[in-house]
Amino acid sequence: MTLIPSHWLTRALALTLGALLLGCSSPRVEDYSNDRPRLDMRRYFNGTLDAYGMFQDRSGRVVKRFHVLMQGSWEGNQGVLDERFTYADGSTERRVWRLQLQDDGRLTGRADDVVGQASGRVAGNALQWAYTLRLPVDGTVYEVQFDDWMFLLDERVMLNRAVMSKWGFRLGEVTLSFVKRAP
Repeated sequence: MTLIPSHWLTRALALTLGALLLGCSSPRVEDYSNDRPRLDMRRYFNGTLDAYGMFQDRSGRVVKRFHVLMQGSWEGNQGVLDERFTYADGSTERRVWRLQLQDDGRLTGRADDVVGQASGRVAGNALQWAYTLRLPVDGTVYEVQFDDWMFLLDERVMLNRAVMSKWGFRLGEVTLSFVKRAP
């Protein structure tokens, strides 16, 4: 019986883990650069939008359902997005984003319940941005991270999927459908 030297096992394990990590790489917003219709933040998030959404915990159970009435306005590359949430249980919440769009597609944003600054990028029909949100739950406020992806489907409809995590552990995800109202 021939034994395999331990350094070979170590190398084989390292190569296998490396291959797994490469196979699990995340998409980049640049992957959508050629997708249409092109997302123009100043155009899409200008005026009134409705969004319908839900939050699912990590097991997939729907925990919250909600509607968001959004009002957006822009002056040059600076925008304001006023979001008014109404949850299925009747509770309400408001978040006002102050956005800054760069000519190269980079986007930054601030809101009162966001820690520091949100940052992301627009490419093609997609927006990906990340931020830390102060989330109140049962009298305690948690700081949770969002990896937020939006995809413009046509001139009126956009889909949004955001993964929420804490310390690198997935807590759940938010799914939204935006519908831009006719002017």
